[in-house]
Amino acid sequence: MEKSTEKIAHLLDLLHQERQEDLSLYNQTIMQISLAERTKRGTSWYPLQVKELGYGLGEQPFVVLEKNGKDAKGHQFGAGKMVNLFSNQPGVQEPHVRGIVNFVRKNIIKVFLYSNDFPDWIELGKIGLDLLFDDRSYREMEKALKDTMAAERNRLAEFREIFKGERKIEFTRIKKPYYSRMLNNSQNSAVNTIMAAEDLAVVHGPPGTGKTTTIVEAIRLMALEKKKVLAVAPSNTAVDWLSIKLHQVGVNVVRIGNLSRVDEEMLDLTLEARLFQSPEAKEIKKMKRQADDMRKMARKYKRNFGPAERAQRKALFQEAKDLYNQVHIIENYLVDKILNEADVVSATLVGSNNKYLSNKRFEVVVIDEAAQALEPATWIPLTKADGKVILAGDPFQLPPTVKNFKAAKAGLERTLIEQCLNKFPEVNLLEVQYRMHEDIMGFSNQQFYNNRLQADQSVQFQNLILTNGEKKPLEFIDTAGCGFEEKQNPKTRSHYNPEEYQVLWRHLDSLMALFKEGTHPSIGIISPYKEQTLYMKEQIASYFEPHQQTHIDVNTIDSFQGQERDIIYISLVRSNEKGIIGFLKDYRRMNVAMTRARKKLIVIGDSATLGNHKFYQDFMDYCEKKNAYRSAWEFMY
Repeated sequence: MEKSTEKIAHLLDLLHQERQEDLSLYNQTIMQISLAERTKRGTSWYPLQVKELGYGLGEQPFVVLEKNGKDAKGHQFGAGKMVNLFSNQPGVQEPHVRGIVNFVRKNIIKVFLYSNDFPDWIELGKIGLDLLFDDRSYREMEKALKDTMAAERNRLAEFREIFKGERKIEFTRIKKPYYSRMLNNSQNSAVNTIMAAEDLAVVHGPPGTGKTTTIVEAIRLMALEKKKVLAVAPSNTAVDWLSIKLHQVGVNVVRIGNLSRVDEEMLDLTLEARLFQSPEAKEIKKMKRQADDMRKMARKYKRNFGPAERAQRKALFQEAKDLYNQVHIIENYLVDKILNEADVVSATLVGSNNKYLSNKRFEVVVIDEAAQALEPATWIPLTKADGKVILAGDPFQLPPTVKNFKAAKAGLERTLIEQCLNKFPEVNLLEVQYRMHEDIMGFSNQQFYNNRLQADQSVQFQNLILTNGEKKPLEFIDTAGCGFEEKQNPKTRSHYNPEEYQVLWRHLDSLMALFKEGTHPSIGIISPYKEQTLYMKEQIASYFEPHQQTHIDVNTIDSFQGQERDIIYISLVRSNEKGIIGFLKDYRRMNVAMTRARKKLIVIGDSATLGNHKFYQDFMDYCEKKNAYRSAWEFMY
C-alpha cells in the first residue's frame, strides 16, 4: 500500500507538471504578442495615470492607477494577481518593477510594489501594467507539500495520515447538542459535528443550502470558546464574503491580504484599518509623513549633481530609512497584538502564509469553498493547524482549473474535499435549499445529490408575477432543425451562436412585456463560452433600450459562481452535425449555471447536438415531464 508521504510526493510531481504547463501557456498567450494586442485581450492596461503614491504596512510602496478612457471592462486583472509595472519612456533605466494587485474598482487599480521605493519614472507618464506569471502561488504550494512530506510526529504528520487514509478521525461526545431555531436540522447537525470533531469535519453544501450560514455559526460558537480560528478560501471574493458574514454576527475578524470588495464595511476589517484605528496610529502617521518628506526632498536631486548634493541625498534617504525602521518596530508590535486579540484571521489559501502569520498556529482551520481549491493549495493553511480542520464546499460545482491534461487525469483535479466525501461517512450534507423553485432544483437534485435535497416552503413554489398569470419556472427551448450552426472566433477559438441569441432575446423581450408595472426582476444571461457572452453584451446594449430600468447581467458560468438571480437564461451555443459539445461535458459547470435561478430558468440549445450525451438527454427528458419543452420555431418571426 502506498504510504501517505509517497502520495504527497506524487502530488508534488503533478504540481511541477502543472506549473510548467501554466508557464508555457503564459509565454504563448502573453509574452509573445504586442502591447496593443495584450491591451485588447485584457492582459495589459496602457496607458495609466498615477492617482496616488503611498506606503502601506511594512513600508511597502503602493501606487493607485487610473486607466485612460471610459472602458476598463473585459480585463483579467483582479485582487492577488501578479503584475509588472512598466515605463515606455525612452532612455529609462530599469523600466520594470513587479507588484501585486490589492484591488480593482472599475478603471482604478491599486498595486503594492515589490521594491523598497518607487522607480524614478513613476510620475513621468507612459506607464502600464502587464499580467505576470504567478510563480508565488506555485512556490507556496510546493513549500507546503514539502513541509507536509517531511513532517514527523507532529500535527501536520497526523493530518497527512488522516487525509491519506492511514489514521481514523475522532469525535468527542457532546453532552448537550447545540440547537438553533435559526438553522434547519441538517445545519444544526453539521454545527454539532464541527463542535465534536477532534481532527476533521466536512460540510457538503449544495447550492442555496446555507453553507456559509452554517460555518459562520460554528465559528461564532468556537470563538465564544476562545478558540483561535484561521478562516480561508481559494478566492479573495469568497474570503471577503465570509469575513463580512462573521463580522455581522459579532465575531472579531481581521482580514489579511488583497480584497475583491473595497466598500467601507470590508475595509474596516483589514489589518491595515485596525492598525490605523489604534491609539499609536497618529504618531506612526506623523513619522511616516516626516520620512515621506525626506524621500521627496531626496528625489528632487537630478542625476547630474556634485559630491555635496550626492551626500545630502544620501543623508536624507538614511534619515528616512531610520524613521521607517522605528515605524516598522512599532507596527510589528501592534500587528502581533491585533492578531492575538482577534477571534478569527481570514485570508486566501496562499495568503495564509503571509509574513505576519509565519509563526502563528491555530486551534481551528476552516477552509470554505474547498471544492474550488487544488489540493496542494489546501495544504498551505493545513500547515498552520494545531487542532482541527473544517472543510466546506460542494464538489459538484465549479472545480479548480487544471491546465495540464495528464496531471489532471493523474489526480491533480481531485480536491481534498472530494476525497473526503468518498472516504469519511461522517460528512454532513445540508439538505434544505432556500433559493430555487423545486422544479428548478429537481434536475440537479436527481443528477448530483441522490434526491436528498428539499426546497424550503419559502421558495418551493415561488414564481414570477406576470400579467398573464403564467407560472412556468422551467423552460427548455430546442433549436434543433433551425440551422443555427455554431461559429468560432479564429483568434480566441471560443464558440458563439448569433441565431441562438436571437431566440433568447425574443423570448426575453416577450417576457419583459409581462412584468407588472414597477417590478424589475433581476436577470442573468449565462453562457459557457466567453465569445457568446461578448456577442450578447454588444447586442443587448442596443436591443433592450426600452428596458433600461431592468438590470441584465451577462457573463460566463464561472463569473456567476456564488450568485443568484430571479431569472436565468443559459445559452449552450454548441450546434454541429458531429454532436461535439467540448467542455459542456463538464457537467459540474452546468450544475452551477442551472442553480443560479430563483424563479425561472430558461435553457436554450440544440437537442440534436446535445442529445448524444446522457446528461443533456436526461435534462431534456426532465423538461418534457415538467411540460417545459418548447421549440425555437415559436420565436421565428
